[in-house]
This record gives sequence, structure tokens and C-alpha cells, in this order.
Amino acid sequence: MTLSLAPDPQFLATAIEAVMRAGEAQMARFGGDIRVEKKGTIDLVTEIDLAIERDFRDMIATRFPDHEVLGEEFGAGSDSRQAPRFCWVFDPIDGTTNYAHGLPIFCSSLAFEIDGEPIVAAVYDPNRKELFTAERGQGARLNGQMLRVSAAESLIDSLLVTGFHYNVHKDPGKVIDMFAAFISRARAVRRLGSAALDLCYVAAGRFDGFWERQLQPWDVAGGALIVAEAGGRVTTMTGESYGSRKGSVLATNGRIHDAMLDVIRQVGP
Repeated sequence: MTLSLAPDPQFLATAIEAVMRAGEAQMARFGGDIRVEKKGTIDLVTEIDLAIERDFRDMIATRFPDHEVLGEEFGAGSDSRQAPRFCWVFDPIDGTTNYAHGLPIFCSSLAFEIDGEPIVAAVYDPNRKELFTAERGQGARLNGQMLRVSAAESLIDSLLVTGFHYNVHKDPGKVIDMFAAFISRARAVRRLGSAALDLCYVAAGRFDGFWERQLQPWDVAGGALIVAEAGGRVTTMTGESYGSRKGSVLATNGRIHDAMLDVIRQVGP
């Protein structure tokens, strides 16, 4: 679907309000005694994740009763692999493991999609008080200032970032092989633990490229639009057109995109 008109301003206003409210809730309990449970061997959820998502779902049900919510903690009302007409894709805390351990690298991430196409996005880091936003066709911003990706032309001049999926402990070899391949070609590689912030940092020119496999829509839907609107390039790790439900992402400043794809292809699936 091609959307040529500017998005309704109430969508971005709602997105900003939602992620900033989430940030307030995160900081109110950060570093304190919170209940942490396991969704998987190393996949955590806190009571704060659950409370924030419940609050957000109530907000959308009140303002846009015909819209769906796809959230990390409570899923979707329909098959999450199929994009509904109007859908808010929400991660109440992206970087929950960091949050649960008192590490101040986490955020809330939100995108509004129409027929699977991201229209607006908002990502809020309450520790640095940084609000990243984007509207399709209107550019990306950090605290209201326009964002632009970096000008790095080669991998050896690039700072890259990646993430490890929650099943990495079962088969770490493939992840380590890819990590090693980029370490040998790039200036440096980092791993922060929040895909949404990784993407926003590519948009801001702090990183030059980001790759990760086995991602969920709420991990990337907001950040991917922010990268694209900041002048970057976003695809899957095989070079296919990006989609929040395709499971992997490669996001770069555009200049090093093909070089990163070459490395990924050399390492193999």
C-alpha cells in the first residue's frame, strides 16, 4: 500500500504520549524491588512491562476502538503474522533484561501501522530523556531536531551494533561467527541489549549499521521507520524489503549496506 498523505497528527501525539508515560512508569520503579518472571530460559518480564502494556491497551481502546494492538506481553487479538488494517505495535520495555538488572539502557518503543506499513513511530529513552520520533515522509527527529544517518563510507570506518536473540544459548556458534566476521572488518562492534535503541542510534549517526536475527515486530517496527526517515536503508538480513514481521533486520546509513550484506552472505544462514 502506498500512503502519500501526511499522517493524522493525533497518531503521533498518541505515540509520544504513550512512550513518555511508559518512561515515567519505568523510572518510578527502576533500581527498586520489582517482581521478575521468566518467559523463557533467559527471557524476562517484569511487573512493570505488564502494567505499562495494560495502560497502553486501555488508552488505544478508548481513543481508537477499531484499532488493534500488537504488544510484547499480551500478543494480538488476531494472528500477529498477518498485519491488520490499523495496528499499534508496542514494546513497553525494550531492554527488559537490562532494566531488571539495573542497567540504564532501555526504552519504550511504539509504531502505528496501516496495512503493515509503519506510519508514525516514537521511541523514548527515559535515562537520557531522548525522544526519537518519525512520520512517514516527514523525516525523523530527536527531541524535535532533525536526524540524519552517518556519512561513513566503509566498514573499517564504521561502528556497528548487534543483538542476540533469546535462544542464543542453545546454538551460540552462528551468532559468534557473524560477530567475529564483522569484528574483523569494522572499526568496532557493540551489543547494548535494546534493538529499538540500536536502530535509533543508527538514525542519529551514533552507529553506522545494525543487524539482528529472530526479532519480533515490537522490537523493530518503531526504530526501522526512524532509520528510514533519517535517510538510512532498512532491509532483512537477506536483502529483501523490510517488514516488521519478517524476523530479521539490517539497518544502515545506506553507504555500507551492500558491504554488510556481503559479509552476512559469506558467513551464511
